[in-house]
Amino acid sequence: MPKSASRKRISWPIALTLIVLIGAGLILVILLRIESWPARTASKSVDELERLGKELRSAFVDIAHLQPRITINNRVYLEQSSPTTELSIMSRRMEIEHEFQSTWAGSSKRVKLHGTFLARAGFDLRQSFSIDLRPDEVILQLPHAQILGVEQQQVDVLTLENGFWNRISASDVENELAILPQLARQKAIEGNLPAEAERSLQDQLEARLRLSKPLRLIFTTPQGQQ
Repeated sequence: MPKSASRKRISWPIALTLIVLIGAGLILVILLRIESWPARTASKSVDELERLGKELRSAFVDIAHLQPRITINNRVYLEQSSPTTELSIMSRRMEIEHEFQSTWAGSSKRVKLHGTFLARAGFDLRQSFSIDLRPDEVILQLPHAQILGVEQQQVDVLTLENGFWNRISASDVENELAILPQLARQKAIEGNLPAEAERSLQDQLEARLRLSKPLRLIFTTPQGQQ
């Protein structure tokens, strides 16, 4: 028998064995990849959420000088910290007029005032701010916005009318002046200034972050206002 024919008969079993071994190796690699796919996907997802958590932290530091409490899949990633106690988002100029009149024994006195105030709306940073990063959405929980302050800019006395024996006293004027900031605060609330502050904060965050997943804000009632 020729030597070449003998070598062919010997090489075919070897080749077949090699093919079987290579095929088994490929199947093993594929099975290992499939088995490790959930873990690799989860790790990639967590890395992405951690990156998003850092972006959210930076956004709040820039906008509010606040680091909110951040959780990733219910695991605490960053704790809340803030060097300030308030986050002012919006302000509005308020014009207030108030009149006081009192009649005694047929004699009347009248005080009429006009005040200009700057009302500020925003958030109390002593309340809880938390962000929960989930694969399908970002949940931000924070207290409802409120009127943080009313600053007097100008007060004018429009009318001071004394009665013949019913005279205006210094306490009359002081009492009416003290009412003006309360009226300005109430006017700001009725004008939906806190609600506008909440919408403004959401707009700023969405513009700053450009998230690929929905941002859902959950507002809670601040302590002491329930």
